Amino acid sequence: MPPIFYSFFVPALFVWLWSTGFIGAKYGLPFAEPFTLLLIRMLFTLVLLSVLAWIMKTRWPGWRGAGHLAVTGLLVHGCYLGGVYYAIQGGMPSGIVSLIVGLQPLVTSAVAILVLKESVSGRQWLGLTLGLVGVTLVLLEKFGGGASASDFPLWTLLWAALSLGGISLGTVYQKRNGTQSDLVAGTFIQYSAAATFFAVGAFAFETREVVWAQPLIWSMVWLVFGVSIGAILLLMWLIRRGAASQVASLFYLVPPVTALEAYWLFDERLGVLAMIGGVISITGVALVVTQQRKQAA
Repeated sequence: MPPIFYSFFVPALFVWLWSTGFIGAKYGLPFAEPFTLLLIRMLFTLVLLSVLAWIMKTRWPGWRGAGHLAVTGLLVHGCYLGGVYYAIQGGMPSGIVSLIVGLQPLVTSAVAILVLKESVSGRQWLGLTLGLVGVTLVLLEKFGGGASASDFPLWTLLWAALSLGGISLGTVYQKRNGTQSDLVAGTFIQYSAAATFFAVGAFAFETREVVWAQPLIWSMVWLVFGVSIGAILLLMWLIRRGAASQVASLFYLVPPVTALEAYWLFDERLGVLAMIGGVISITGVALVVTQQRKQAA
């Protein structure tokens, strides 16, 4: 494959697929509670991954490797998705959730420095900072006019923080302990751990009632095929190829892309401030990516 395929197309595809997860959640949550919805999503995904593993004659890791993958699954999928879905279901606007989770690259970089001893250059820190500024501007226009902390329960911030901590720690943990496993096998084990987490939450705290309306069915199809399989396999592949902090910088592009999708699907208007923020965010990611190329050379 040409270098542009790995440096541009795959990251761009991942960002787009990952951003649609917020759209799918918005469509599906009115018809099922968060843990219940996520449990169904995980079970469907596990069935498909089982078939894929059988076709590809997947090699399975030992117990030690499976244990590391299970921890990654609890963090990257269990805590992250559970936190996002419960924050949205509790009344926090999806854009605010996206903004909080958008802090993930900074958290991941800090953890990578402390745990993985990764070096982050001044140019990369500048890129990460510009990305955060860009994300803030994109969402400031949408929520600055009236949305504030008083518009939703404060306890939803705890769920958003759980999501942020889960995806940040999970990215670093995967980089350190899970990169040698087969992608399909590793993803299957991670989803199995997350499904167990969601099952416990659904049976302990929810009614598990589901209204199989058409929006839920279509959102479930996309969340399973596009996000749970497509985006996650790409994420694991990208983590395997790059430093944790550099992979994390891609998440800066998710809020601008999500804002565009919301404009097309829900007629949410984008103004000048949001467009400027998107450009700043992309610039920040470009600084990190170009630095990665120089280090690789």
